[in-house]
Amino acid sequence: MKIGLDVGSTTLKCVVLSDSGEILHSSYERHYSQIPSKTAEVLRVILPLVGTEVPQLAISGSAGMGMAQSCNIPFVQEVYATRLAANAYIPGTDVIIELGGEDAKILFLDGGLEVRMNGSCAGGTGAFIDQMATLLGVTQDDMDRLAAQSHQIYTIASRCGVFAKSDIQPLINQGAKREDIAASIFSAVVNQTIAGLAQGRPIKGSVAYLGGPLTFMAQLRRQFDETLHVTGLCPENSLYYVALGAANYAHGEGVELSQLIARLENYHKQASFLSIDPLFSGETEYMKFVHRHEQATVPMKSAKEYSGPVFLGIDAGSTTVKAICISFDGEILYQRYQSNTGNPVPIVREYLQTFMAENPRLAVSAAAVTGYGEDIVKNAFCIDYGVVETVAHFTAAKRFMPEVDFIIDIGGQDIKCFKIHNGTIDNIFLNEACSSGCGSFLQTFANTLGYSIEDFAKLGLKGKHPVDLGSRCTVFMNSSVKQAQKDGATIEDISAGLSISVVKNALYKVIRATSAEELGRHVVVQGGTFLNDAVLRAFEKELDAEVVRPTVAGLMGAYGAALYAKEQYLKRQDGKTSTLLSLERISSLRHDVRSVRCNGCSNHCQLTINIFDEGRRFISGNRCERPVTKSATVEDVTLRNIYAWKQRRLCSYVPTQNAVRGDIGIPLCLNMFELLPFWHTFFTALGFSVRLSPFSNRTLYLDGQATIPSDTVCFPAKLAHGHVQYLADQGVKRIFYPCMSYNVDERKGDNHFNCPVVAYYPEVISANMGDLKERGIDFICDYVGLNRKGTFAKRMFEILNPRFSDISKAEIHHAANRAYEELQRYMDDLRHFGDGIITRAREENRPIIVLSGRPYHVDPEVNHGIDQLILSFGASIVSEDVVSVQAIKDNRTVLNQWTYHARLYDAAKQIRMEDDMQLVQLVSFGCGLDAVTTDEVREILENAGKIYTQIKIDEITNLGAVKIRLRSLFAAVGL
Repeated sequence: MKIGLDVGSTTLKCVVLSDSGEILHSSYERHYSQIPSKTAEVLRVILPLVGTEVPQLAISGSAGMGMAQSCNIPFVQEVYATRLAANAYIPGTDVIIELGGEDAKILFLDGGLEVRMNGSCAGGTGAFIDQMATLLGVTQDDMDRLAAQSHQIYTIASRCGVFAKSDIQPLINQGAKREDIAASIFSAVVNQTIAGLAQGRPIKGSVAYLGGPLTFMAQLRRQFDETLHVTGLCPENSLYYVALGAANYAHGEGVELSQLIARLENYHKQASFLSIDPLFSGETEYMKFVHRHEQATVPMKSAKEYSGPVFLGIDAGSTTVKAICISFDGEILYQRYQSNTGNPVPIVREYLQTFMAENPRLAVSAAAVTGYGEDIVKNAFCIDYGVVETVAHFTAAKRFMPEVDFIIDIGGQDIKCFKIHNGTIDNIFLNEACSSGCGSFLQTFANTLGYSIEDFAKLGLKGKHPVDLGSRCTVFMNSSVKQAQKDGATIEDISAGLSISVVKNALYKVIRATSAEELGRHVVVQGGTFLNDAVLRAFEKELDAEVVRPTVAGLMGAYGAALYAKEQYLKRQDGKTSTLLSLERISSLRHDVRSVRCNGCSNHCQLTINIFDEGRRFISGNRCERPVTKSATVEDVTLRNIYAWKQRRLCSYVPTQNAVRGDIGIPLCLNMFELLPFWHTFFTALGFSVRLSPFSNRTLYLDGQATIPSDTVCFPAKLAHGHVQYLADQGVKRIFYPCMSYNVDERKGDNHFNCPVVAYYPEVISANMGDLKERGIDFICDYVGLNRKGTFAKRMFEILNPRFSDISKAEIHHAANRAYEELQRYMDDLRHFGDGIITRAREENRPIIVLSGRPYHVDPEVNHGIDQLILSFGASIVSEDVVSVQAIKDNRTVLNQWTYHARLYDAAKQIRMEDDMQLVQLVSFGCGLDAVTTDEVREILENAGKIYTQIKIDEITNLGAVKIRLRSLFAAVGL
């Protein structure tokens, strides 16, 4: 007999083969990191089957090598084992896609063996799907059944579980159907696998699916089939292919199973993990710590003994719903803290029903709601006020420390930090995409290890040797925690280490603090995560300072909302009562949800419409206000938004009919957004009909993702593949996309380089989109410089004449002159229109937001409609290229070599002199050069009392966090 063991990151698979290759036994079990003992248990089960025979045995799998070496058993690398099994059982396979617990692989078998594997990130694997199923409150089988009933796909990140949670939780809060969310999760896994692993190599031919997720989830396989345009095979025993390969590999002397089982049961690995100092030196130090923090308390009062005005505050957060009723003096009459596993509406309804039924003589005088679910809860129950989270938390913090100058709130998926200066919020820090320093980080690990979050947190206080896990993302940390377990760390050590990691993530990834003095002398911490004494102690030790944690730290959003409701009640002079629904109407509240595609403008947003009693509606998913107000026209928006003007101007460059030299395609991506006026005019003057790709959308991105060779390049660059693919699919046989080391010289800096990605990305396209040559497409990506007018025409003649022999130098000179004139006309018109926006904004007393970035941020798919979000606050928008031209030249200490950076510096210099202007900078993930400008721009603006607001843009951007940041900005400047 032959035995094959596959010891994966989360499961243990075993097969027993007969001499003839027949499978006599197979098993599939989770090992929960107890690998030796679980292996011994599995082998003991098959001991009767083996009897007196001495079988050959081999081990494979990502977690099996150490055990194989210790027990002197042959080990075979899992990729090789998979290939052995594929050759034996599914010969002729070209590509194998395998998803495991934390591993994802694509094996290209045609023309040799090439392997693409995930690194230390488990995004898009079984662990990721596990996390998402937990978030939805269903099993993986349930999720597969739900996905089969879906009708639409939402955009969800898959590189990491916490990124995805930040996308899914708002969908749940807004009433999106679970069927659609489940299907969207599978779609995200598919996109991550293709874009993150294939990285440009096409997946075609005979495709096989292996691994647990693909075996058990038919809808996941269907999503792969639809995206890849193949019909993949999930072979019999697909779960066991690595184990089968290991069994086929087994050779040499046999293994006496009973002896091996005994060795495994006595297997002990000496602890070898990195550790740090314990949180407390002993019980005495801990009790002093507890006593100190018990001082910041809120008085409680029985609701049945109270008579007078009642104020209600609700915090509909990302993972919990908190609610508080307070008296006129701020005493807590009633409170609730409950997990939010879905739509917050039924949770809030049950809370209100209970409070009103138990206290019929108390009437709510005013109510306010904050948090992720603010809008839907406010609309569902007709709550008086909505308040941005930062304001709610600041209001609550002042009750405990009037002189507070720094607040940090760590919630389920949010970190909110803000500095206070002269009684107002002066600077804001929020996590915009990653939740690794938040409560869900600990919740995930507690659940994985089989503990409640409360019990898991208490264990951390007892850790004698906390594991040094650093500051990393949750799915990166999974492997580190499992390795620490294998190395002998106790649960107490792991809990303490994770609490310390939460603090390090918050401090060094979000706040980027360098010292306690930088945060301020009066610090208030709040949020449910700080109820964990281990996290609080780690925070104080890391800062080497004592802070204030109110006893209602987990309820501060709701408490602040209640205090805010009271403030507004006292300001109100109209004598009106609260608009909150009565108990009768709350009890009979009807809530229906449907999804539609809006055709009110070019965004075509996917709307979630929540319908309540009496026809009341709440619409979410809209990038502009048209679905809600029905009043904003394209003209209204354009008059206040330079981005809308740019989009309309770019759309005016259309192909000419019956062009003498035929079509030439230009992809509308990266620097082409600003240089389109030049190139369209140039080629039109030469007798070409210029065919453009459209503004980006999700479909266009997915069409090009299979050719993207890098997962870390910025999102706008990834989109370039889709634009070129679009032109090719439209039958365009000549595509012009030149490499440009230099931008136009605006004489603003020490040089005028393009970003290296912008400058040379045509080379990447040419090297990775091999389909262009196969389809006979001439992809023109030669090096060109618009910065040198004197030699430009000569260079273009060298490029075009071999392809079009009838083009003369005189024609090219004439076309170049017209192109330069059109580019200057475009920039002049842009600045003239921008000046008009500024003038009208001042006449209408509107705030002016300078929404800055790169030319490609005008693309709606890149900016995610953030310009529309800003407009909804009543502001007017211009871009940095409007105001930078007005700046007075002064000396900067930074080496300034980039055209776009030079504009941003000059824009910041101008904004610091304008009382009604604030700057919001869009920054693309993956663009390291963006970091060059951050400190310089912040220094320019903060020295003038301005708030530097930076928003990071990626394929998936947490628009909930963006909205908090923008609302906080407007609140901070008194609007």
